[in-house]
Amino acid sequence: MSTLPGLLGDIADLVGPEVALEIARHRGGTRIDLPATAQPGHWLTALVGFDAADKICRGLATTDADGKTKGAQREILPLGPASALRAARRRARDALDRGSSVREAAREAGLHERTLWRYKAKDDDQGSLF
Repeated sequence: MSTLPGLLGDIADLVGPEVALEIARHRGGTRIDLPATAQPGHWLTALVGFDAADKICRGLATTDADGKTKGAQREILPLGPASALRAARRRARDALDRGSSVREAAREAGLHERTLWRYKAKDDDQGSLF
């Protein structure tokens, strides 16, 4: 079972996390529609290849009350670790864990120093938010 969020986790369970993360890099944060089976010319087929796209489409397809198979419709694909802020927070946390100062960690992560001080203050009050 994947640790990726929501639909990305479902995709990772079907075809692996590398493919799921590639999809997130290209379509994360947007609403997607998938056919019940892979279709030539569909963006997913072009991105990951026909076989992987077919596994994803068939794995996410549902059957309605009339017995008709339908693809995933209007699903929001999470950003996952592709999220710019999440990646920046991870870089900041890693830098702080290595012993960097807040200033050095902020510079490395591409975040403002005050942002890191706020994160650290919340961590002290509520536990880790990273």
